[in-house]
Amino acid sequence: MSAAWMIRSGRGSEHVEAFFEHGIVAIGWSGLGALSTPTKKDDLLRQYATKYPQDPEGRRAGAVSQIMRFLNEIKIGDQVVTYDRDSRLYALGEVLSDYEWRPDSITDLPHTRKVRWTRAVGRDMLTTSTRNTLGAIQTLFKLSSDAANDLASNAYERGREPEIAPVPPAAKATQDEEALTVLVNETIAKADEFIEDAISDLDWKQAQHLVAGILRAMGYRTTVSEAGPDRGVDIFASPDGLGLEEPRVFVEVKHRPGQQMGSKEIRSFLGGRKKGDKCLYVSTGGFTKDAMYEAERADVATTLITLRVLRGLFVDNYETLDAATRALVPLRRLYWPDARK
Repeated sequence: MSAAWMIRSGRGSEHVEAFFEHGIVAIGWSGLGALSTPTKKDDLLRQYATKYPQDPEGRRAGAVSQIMRFLNEIKIGDQVVTYDRDSRLYALGEVLSDYEWRPDSITDLPHTRKVRWTRAVGRDMLTTSTRNTLGAIQTLFKLSSDAANDLASNAYERGREPEIAPVPPAAKATQDEEALTVLVNETIAKADEFIEDAISDLDWKQAQHLVAGILRAMGYRTTVSEAGPDRGVDIFASPDGLGLEEPRVFVEVKHRPGQQMGSKEIRSFLGGRKKGDKCLYVSTGGFTKDAMYEAERADVATTLITLRVLRGLFVDNYETLDAATRALVPLRRLYWPDARK
């Protein structure tokens, strides 16, 4: 049984007409040059690292995974789908060839396979679930059987678009609201993970300044300790910055992803603190149960901040952060359709 693949025609479907004109599907990464098949993943990873040294490891791995699928997994006879954003149509075709290097067809997308484009489907004819699946950001991915069947059952001959009966507004609104609720929750969860990844990638000094920036956005003035022997306090914060006004906040930042802090570290941090002091212990690697118990029974108010909590504080206060703190982990606003309207 043939598989079905989604292959995008560049950013914003910019090369979709070239796909049809040349009878191909194609992907980028032209800097790799002509590739041999079959190709081993380790060999391609090394080649990619040489040609695109500026790409971080995660992006490198994702790109190589997609290229490997294009070279080795797609078979003659498989179904392919691409999207024409302007017409809101998905074109369906059949793969006719193995991998070919054809920089003369589309300069930016020189890795190609021949395709016979025969059918099309209007985006509005598909279920919301299928539309969500096809909206994934990868250049190339394999379609689920449900999405492939939805496309096939609604497909028509290209150039002969049928009359489409409109979906009753009430029914469509219900479908959209349910599907968008699931998708927005998934998107928020992924965004939270990516922000936590970005915080984890900071060095220890940047992590300290991130925490200090969040405290400033919350109305405190902060002093960050200079690099040197650990004196048990990385950041001091208070309303006036001098400690003459309460609360006096003492902060320890341990930026060691994957390494939990234990009760010993908590006791060491709290040593010398006075009643009335407020203490924050930030550990991007989390805390052991003993550490949490130690903080709970401490004589001074002590709050433990994990990476998840730190991410939440960062996002919640992002709009009021100073420019230097925002620059450590830049975020972009995303507007999302409200299906209830």
